[in-house]
Amino acid sequence: MSRAVRVRGDELETERGARAKKRSLAVDRSTSSRSPGDLAVRSSHSHPEILFAIFEPDEAQSGATQGRVCDVAESATEESSDPPSSPIYEPYIPDELAADPVVRSAFKHAMAKYEAEEDRLADLFTMDHYWHQPSSCLHTDSRFLPIRELARDAVLLAAKSVILLSSFLENQLLNKCCGLWFQRDGQRKTALVLTSAHVIRKDDIHKWKRQWTGEYHKNAKVIVHLLDNKTTQGQLIYLQEHYEFAIYEVQVDKPVHLPTFNDRVHSGQDVFRLGRDADLDIKITHGNLAYDIPSRYERCHYMYFLRDASSLKLLHDDGGPIIDLEGKVVGLVNNQINETFVPSSILHKCFDFWRRFNCMPRLHLGMTFSPIKFLDPICIERMTRKHNIDSGLIVEQVSKESHAEKIGIRKGDVIESFNGKHISTTIELESMLIDLCWDHFDQRKKLNAEKDVSVKIFDATKLCPRTRNLTAIVSDCGEDIVKGAYPIMGEEAMSVL
Repeated sequence: MSRAVRVRGDELETERGARAKKRSLAVDRSTSSRSPGDLAVRSSHSHPEILFAIFEPDEAQSGATQGRVCDVAESATEESSDPPSSPIYEPYIPDELAADPVVRSAFKHAMAKYEAEEDRLADLFTMDHYWHQPSSCLHTDSRFLPIRELARDAVLLAAKSVILLSSFLENQLLNKCCGLWFQRDGQRKTALVLTSAHVIRKDDIHKWKRQWTGEYHKNAKVIVHLLDNKTTQGQLIYLQEHYEFAIYEVQVDKPVHLPTFNDRVHSGQDVFRLGRDADLDIKITHGNLAYDIPSRYERCHYMYFLRDASSLKLLHDDGGPIIDLEGKVVGLVNNQINETFVPSSILHKCFDFWRRFNCMPRLHLGMTFSPIKFLDPICIERMTRKHNIDSGLIVEQVSKESHAEKIGIRKGDVIESFNGKHISTTIELESMLIDLCWDHFDQRKKLNAEKDVSVKIFDATKLCPRTRNLTAIVSDCGEDIVKGAYPIMGEEAMSVL
């Protein structure tokens, strides 16, 4: 049975089987072109105080309290020796003195003092629940009664890791996003924040639906809003444009709470999406997880958050977590417009790679896909009945002049397997594209190199199978799919008219 552990330094325990155990740990990080500088993965001997977030593999069967490691400093506040404050009593006039003008005057004065004290008490942090609006869904929605206590504990646990970030260009606000602590270096008194890359993306949010990779401002000033209302500046350590997240390093003078990530998710699962507003109040949105068919400009690794119809769409919760009912992170919100997120299983693989090689590569295939598995059952039955095709990935787009196009892969074809392995969802595909990079880097090969993949294709036009070698690119940049288009000019234009 797999075991989730807190990792110190290079002692990263991931259940990769016998094949992973053979991988050499000798990596020359000094020659890496993508090295995040002084932050490169440190050994437990020289930096024993480095702590990473926990990642629970998909096969883990942990209890509700397993892995809830919280780095919490004991309160340093000294107990007060001051005498307790006087109790507050409401004044009143006895019936027999109701007509006495002196008593009535004294009462008016006493009542004013009483009301002033009541106003003071109303401002106490423990009393704001009487007037604070809006309330969260967990407090007001009776549908959550069966899980209210469980969900409340989950939210309060996960909220310890959720912070707010603001970015600025030339002192002008660029964006706001949430983030998660995921590493703490006690010796250097630094911590790493995982957030959405949109924190430094300038494009209008409505353009995000019509672009593969946006414009990122790596030099933007990013301020991290800590939960004690202090702020500190973040330093960009790594930007992953394809998965749309960024890592920032910040100086911290006290321990931070590191979350537990859970790779196990299933369609329809009850989850909560967390964010923070400008006052650092936690924002809670209930929804369900869903696999779906990506639309154009949506990445293959996306999963979808189906928000309750009664819930308001939250802005500025990009980079916030999707949590399960145990308070474990199952994904990172990467686009609040489309309400998509990166599942923890992909984040897990990315961080495994980054800790060792200081980059997060994947294979660029030059195609996008729709899983047959998520089609309407009527369509699946028809394909099975007529063509004996009941699984695989339907090719939706082929990038212009890509190798996939050159070897004859076309829109509508079905990819049945990669390197002999059958893939039924785009999440499985994305996981495989990362895994195939391990051998590439174990052989000391570099980014932006080529790697061949054997692809079994069902030609939807000729109705026949074939196998081809597809040359993919190993890259940690965002993959753009170029639409095939050509201009109509000269005689061609006349013939069209």
